[in-house]
Amino acid sequence: ANMLCRLASTSSSQRYAQSRLFSQSLTMRHNKVFNSAEEAVADISDNSQILVGGFGLCGIPENLITALSKKGSKNLTVVSNNCGVDGFGLGVLLGKKQIKKMVASYVGENAEFERQYLQGELEVELTPQGTLAEKLRAGGAGIPAFYTATGVGTYIEHGGMPIKYGPDGKVEIESKPRPTAVFDGRKYVLEESIKGDFALIKAHKADKKGNLVFHSTARNFNPPAATAAKITIAEVEEIVEDGEIDADAIHLPGIFVDRVIKGASYEKRIEKLTLRQPENKDEGKPKSEGQIKRERIAKRAAKEFKDGMYCNLGIGIPTLASNFIPEGIKIELQSENGLLGMGPYPEAGKQDPDLINAGKETVTTIPGSAIFSSSDSFAIIRGGHVDITILGAMQVSQFGDLANFMIPGKIVKGPGGAIDLTASGSKVIVTMEHVAKGDKHKILESCNLPLTGAGCVNMIITDLCVFEVDPKKGLTLIEVASDSSIEEVKQKTGCPFTVSPNVTTME
Repeated sequence: ANMLCRLASTSSSQRYAQSRLFSQSLTMRHNKVFNSAEEAVADISDNSQILVGGFGLCGIPENLITALSKKGSKNLTVVSNNCGVDGFGLGVLLGKKQIKKMVASYVGENAEFERQYLQGELEVELTPQGTLAEKLRAGGAGIPAFYTATGVGTYIEHGGMPIKYGPDGKVEIESKPRPTAVFDGRKYVLEESIKGDFALIKAHKADKKGNLVFHSTARNFNPPAATAAKITIAEVEEIVEDGEIDADAIHLPGIFVDRVIKGASYEKRIEKLTLRQPENKDEGKPKSEGQIKRERIAKRAAKEFKDGMYCNLGIGIPTLASNFIPEGIKIELQSENGLLGMGPYPEAGKQDPDLINAGKETVTTIPGSAIFSSSDSFAIIRGGHVDITILGAMQVSQFGDLANFMIPGKIVKGPGGAIDLTASGSKVIVTMEHVAKGDKHKILESCNLPLTGAGCVNMIITDLCVFEVDPKKGLTLIEVASDSSIEEVKQKTGCPFTVSPNVTTME
């Protein structure tokens, strides 16, 4: 309408040229199907900001990434949950030094990603996973900024997180403090939304209008990324005629999609193939000391489950707790990559690369499961709909501060969804071995690593004991393992605590 108004006030030649441009624009919108990935990415230039869908290696636009790698565009800013793995997915662009800056929530096991960041070859803006999803959703919805409780009391609020190191290991660029405001007595930080020049996304099926259908947890970040770019390019496994997809079955309407290509081939690499093991597989085998400790912690954590709870379990011991759910108790497991009602690991040969959990492990669904986008998943979390969160930790303070995602200058895993989970208002339980290597304290007066959450932990369960945590009063010892003692707990805890008069044996 605005273009037509401008046509009325211009000369005849100008009107002809603008009318032709308008006509060409409409024609391009109706001819969204491109012949190849190379053709679709041909105009992605150096210094572009690219939004890329996917979670781990699940739901990534493999063919578009390969085409962009061949094109050789450089100095790219890439916004994506993570950066693939060495030599696959976005890891290809990383390895060829095509990426100048990553905005991501998780580094994970990508050694080259971590190396380039720590050696000053790559700028990295570590962003909580839910905040990243909401930044994209808000950008696509025309919302320039929003307030969130995620990150209050951490580097998100206060700034100071290294974005770029120099060759000498000194910080050259660091994150800036965020503005804050108080609503209903609670502090929130202001986050700016994200938009991109291009979005590269992956869907299962498209029609010629660009309407998309995703498959299973391969949906993840693809919908919010698609909405927030000037030009969105979707690669799919199948293109059908208009009308072949029922209107009610469309996950993302074609108005958000500018170009569609059918992927030439798909590897669909599985990052962590995890299969269901026979129940008697380890029968008769002696358990290691580490296994015994982890199972003790997981069994005790499982006692915190109450019938009907919605639960989010972190990687490792927290996930192990789901094997010890008390008889008669039913819970729903939520995975932040967009799955509610998570089932067990699949049997060999029945794994689906499009169906994983937040730890990138292959899983299954159960009757009543639901699958949705990353932005919807974190609406569940940030909206306070999850009852209990169980996480691991590097450090916990006596007042419930949690640190679990990096050791500056040495180890960088990224916050993932943990910062969102700890700010959600759900009950937060930390499960971990009581001490680190060399009996180094993990429970301290104050954390000396970057915080995941401030005053967020309600309970600590270790191989030695159970603490209840009060953000003002500190720790109260309520249970001690049968092969430990209060004296041992005192010796291996780096802060004072109160011993409950009703302290019991940890079972």
